[in-house]
Amino acid sequence: MASASGSQGLTPTPASNRQDEGHHQILSAGGDYLCPVCRHGQISQLTLMEAFYCSFCRHIFDVSYDEQLVQVVDSPQPSAWRWLGDRWQVSGPQPEAMAIWIIALILAIVPFSLVGLAAYMFPPLPGSRWGWLPMGWSLGVLVIHATLAAWITVEYYQPPFYAANKVRLRRWLARIQLPQQG
Repeated sequence: MASASGSQGLTPTPASNRQDEGHHQILSAGGDYLCPVCRHGQISQLTLMEAFYCSFCRHIFDVSYDEQLVQVVDSPQPSAWRWLGDRWQVSGPQPEAMAIWIIALILAIVPFSLVGLAAYMFPPLPGSRWGWLPMGWSLGVLVIHATLAAWITVEYYQPPFYAANKVRLRRWLARIQLPQQG
């Protein structure tokens, strides 16, 4: 299933993985590939296992060489990518994806609608100093709830920029953390 934006395609690195131009490489245990999750690290096979791991985001992938498929096994979101010989493609529809969008929309729209309806039904007195408050409160509720809905959606889909920045933030926090005194 191809992405409409075309951003799902990733090429393997390093150059030693590439064969002659025009030929597609099959997913193999000896290859190193660009991570389909963070798009920064290399995924390669774990020693003595039929699993891959990423050197950057440290996700572990279950591999199906017959189907040319990798699936994240250490994440609550069951994400899978199919190797097309020169890039990764998100594999298969995820049935809970529609539920995530519906929940996100409800989370953003329902609170805003309730507060906005209350502001409309009980308007402030004309000429009141605080006459702007109901509309400001409604817009604040919309901004905060839309931000929460966007965060839930991004957490579910784990786009590469988000996954990479989560790893960078985790490493930065570990680096600045004070050593514990024993």
